[in-house]
Amino acid sequence: MIKAILTDIEGTTSSISFVADVLFPYARERMADYIAAHPAETAPILAEVQAMEPGDPVQTLIRWIDEDRKITPLKAIQGMIWEGGFRSGTFTSHFYPDAVEALRRWHATGLRLYVYSSGSVFAQKLLFAHTDFGDLTPLFSGWFDTTTGGKREAASYAKIAGAMDLPPADILFLSDVKQETDSALAAGIRALLIARDGGEADITSFDEVHL
Repeated sequence: MIKAILTDIEGTTSSISFVADVLFPYARERMADYIAAHPAETAPILAEVQAMEPGDPVQTLIRWIDEDRKITPLKAIQGMIWEGGFRSGTFTSHFYPDAVEALRRWHATGLRLYVYSSGSVFAQKLLFAHTDFGDLTPLFSGWFDTTTGGKREAASYAKIAGAMDLPPADILFLSDVKQETDSALAAGIRALLIARDGGEADITSFDEVHL
């Protein structure tokens, strides 16, 4: 029996284009100025970037955005920059209506909901708090990012099951990336691959999830 649902964000609850065409350019354009204006807050992140790749950390971060790298310090600073855009109302998060409806329905029936995304937990909460459907964060019991481990590693899903204090078989994971659903399955978690474009997958919308 499914007791908890773990969901990805980009390509699953929300469109890839919103992240790629709105959020990434917003952070890229403001990266240097934000770091210059927030030296104390960004210093630990810059140190981590330099430890990973010597050189100019600002240019490294910008290049990582262009390469769509799933790297923890990049995701942390992106979330910090995005906060200004969300709080000013420059943009709101895109969410598929079927995802919102299902998440609300599942929460109402007592299912525990969680997010696992390469974006930082801080950024995840920003996305779910500033949507056209209102603040969705109260629906969720927990949040996981790359500090837990890579999304294509079975060990990450085993750690998440442990954090939920549930048997893996009681958890359903939803994602648009096959390597991620395969890794969840390898950890004993149930998983469904979603293809919003109608490609080869288990489902094309949350409406097709039957618990």
